[in-house]
Amino acid sequence: MEKQISVVTGGNGFVGSHLVDLLLEKGNSVKCIVRKSSNLKWLKNKPVEIFDCGLFDKEALKNVLKNADYLYHVAGVVKAKDEKGYYEGNVETTKNLLEVCAEVNTDIKRIVIVSSQTACGPSLKGVTCNEETEPHPLTNYGKSKIAQERLAAEFMDRLPITIVRPPAVFGERDTEIYLIFKTFKMRLMTLIGFNNKKLSLIHSADLVRGIYLAATSENSIGETYFISSEEYYDWNQVGDAIAKAMGHNAVRLRLPHTVVYSVAAIAQFFAMFSSKAATFNLEKARDFVQEAWTCDVEKAKRDLGYRQEVSLEDGIKRTIDWYRENKWL
Repeated sequence: MEKQISVVTGGNGFVGSHLVDLLLEKGNSVKCIVRKSSNLKWLKNKPVEIFDCGLFDKEALKNVLKNADYLYHVAGVVKAKDEKGYYEGNVETTKNLLEVCAEVNTDIKRIVIVSSQTACGPSLKGVTCNEETEPHPLTNYGKSKIAQERLAAEFMDRLPITIVRPPAVFGERDTEIYLIFKTFKMRLMTLIGFNNKKLSLIHSADLVRGIYLAATSENSIGETYFISSEEYYDWNQVGDAIAKAMGHNAVRLRLPHTVVYSVAAIAQFFAMFSSKAATFNLEKARDFVQEAWTCDVEKAKRDLGYRQEVSLEDGIKRTIDWYRENKWL
């Protein structure tokens, strides 16, 4: 039996590299589209084909995609200097991939586009988001991801496309939520505002399994799914799980929203003089002060047979153990 050919964009990144590992475990032949400047440390010594053409060279993309059985579009821009940077990295790249597939491989079995909970927006008035919620993105990043989804919808009459929306993701190899663990090691945990904010949170192992289920289910063509935790958490629960895994607690410092916005404004101002986009800015601050970022996974459970398998406590312990083994903590 011939191996299924799976093409992954962003396979060198945090989520993408875990997806590559799962696809290899499932017996797929994996091709990764990366940029020439990409750091390939998570793909080192793995039996994958690397194509460093990026996502703007359509002739090179034709060569990669013409025989693909599956395309997993994980790559995206999460930090940019301006709105244009987000749209180029999240919408234009997707357009190139879909146009090439429509030209050279209409027989592809599935295209999975990894969007984001930010495409929908936060939970409003305590109502958890689901796939029927009217999108209300807050930031240029979120707006570019809903634009990506709407672009994909324009190709759904020609190509078998499925969209997945993860919330915040943590796990081994992550460098973003890692900063919370790093600060906790110094016995400090900052909490935003004085209310008990709720969030959906997913370990990378659950997310890539959900992505794979979305790709291989006949029920999911033309559909959008939240792939997330079944449980909603607050930051004190997260802190308690970190404390248990670390073996020590931390001072939990609550920052008023005004302080969060002030810090963001200062960071954004200094980023104006840098070639790099700010890690923290006013848009990020607006995300952080929301009362809830929760999403419902009932549709994924019903259509895909998805279930959360990694609990918050187990996921955080696995993640911290990995950080320690790799001398990150």
